[in-house]
Amino acid sequence: MTKIQVYNTMTQKKEEFVPREPGKMSVYVCGVTPYSDTHLGHARPSVIWDVIKRFFRLMGYETFHVQNFTDVDDKIIQRSLDEGVPALEISKRYIAEYLASMDALGVERADIYPKVSEHMDEIIELVDKLVETDHAYRANGDVFFRVASFPEYGKLSKQKLEELRQGTRFEVDPAKRDAVDFALWKSAKPGEPAWESPWGEGRPGWHIECSAMSLKYLGEAFDFHGGGNDLIFPHHENEIAQSEAATGSPLARYWVHNGMLNLKDAKMSKSIGNVISVKEMIRRYPKELLRFYLLSTHYRSALEFYDGKLEEVAKGWVRLNDAYRALQADLKQATPGDSSLDQETLKALDKLETDLISALADDFNTAMAFGVLFEVVREINGYKHQQGQSQAVLEKAFDLLGRFGGDIFGVLQEGKVQDDSLAESLLDLLLGLRQELRKQKNFALSDQIRDQLADLGVTIEDTPQGPRWKV
Repeated sequence: MTKIQVYNTMTQKKEEFVPREPGKMSVYVCGVTPYSDTHLGHARPSVIWDVIKRFFRLMGYETFHVQNFTDVDDKIIQRSLDEGVPALEISKRYIAEYLASMDALGVERADIYPKVSEHMDEIIELVDKLVETDHAYRANGDVFFRVASFPEYGKLSKQKLEELRQGTRFEVDPAKRDAVDFALWKSAKPGEPAWESPWGEGRPGWHIECSAMSLKYLGEAFDFHGGGNDLIFPHHENEIAQSEAATGSPLARYWVHNGMLNLKDAKMSKSIGNVISVKEMIRRYPKELLRFYLLSTHYRSALEFYDGKLEEVAKGWVRLNDAYRALQADLKQATPGDSSLDQETLKALDKLETDLISALADDFNTAMAFGVLFEVVREINGYKHQQGQSQAVLEKAFDLLGRFGGDIFGVLQEGKVQDDSLAESLLDLLLGLRQELRKQKNFALSDQIRDQLADLGVTIEDTPQGPRWKV
């Protein structure tokens, strides 16, 4: 089995992936806070993990994916107060919107989507355990984690505790024993949703929610913990502290963080309003093009968005799709073939298949894998230019584009005309008629057919193997 290398934020280096359980891959990804429409920044990690899971399955692994909804949060409560609608109704609305947006992008759903509101027992139990073991303390109805009780605090973000204390510039809650301590449970405030607990009515802090849910569904030391690199501190750092203080075991084996999607040099964020919703983008562009864009840069790098960006990346996307559709058409005229050219091309395609797997096994490098897919296109175009039509060669190239570009990346778009057998037959008939007109040197009428088809969005290409059409 190919060795998979993963960049681990914890160690800040690539490491060979060794699963907790042989043949299985488990992952917890921090999900959205559902108080507004899903935007492209949310779509990026969702598409990335969609591809990572598909790749692991290609490599023979079973996958198990948990992604939470933070449906108890200050932003949801504020929107609830603004609209005069219960907070859980707000979150329910935007959870449905998020799932619809991901469905529209072709993102496979997680195995479990736990909600904070449905896991209060687990959260309270975990907080209670931390209080009992002196990792947390009560203060006026609140409960705080005692950061000094966890000597390894800062190991993920590489921040030192003393520097964090000195860097505290905001007003510190006087109930805290230490400025760096953080809330596990917050006492109830008027107008806010609240739950009963041993410390009085209240609601959980942000960080404890993910710890409780990940431990419930994945147990200790699960394989991957994912999320944006903006979550490294304080969210993931605090998750590690409270989880490992409670269990004595690592929370996750590999910490995988994606870069931000930036709009005009600023992080795309709902809180400052510079967002582009997924449903808006889906109305303007094919989902396959959006996936191509989101995967075109290595996941750890920042991804830029600006007016015209999709039109720029569409050139490469169209090239891949054109090559795939051309192979689909060429296979109808394929021959058995076994020439030296056929054998040489098959050997080259086998090497490119190895390169595709190697690119994805090298820290899920989708940008590098796309480069290899374009090499497949160049290889097969050069082969066809030399009059090659072997069924084995064409099928191999078609399989590589379909398996990686389609099944794993989800960037290949099935042409609507190809899906309509009657329209396909009529276009083939028009091509045959045009060829006959050209033989009769009736170029005016043959050009008229070409031009009118172009007006309908159908292009005719004259190739060494004969004319063909594409949408």
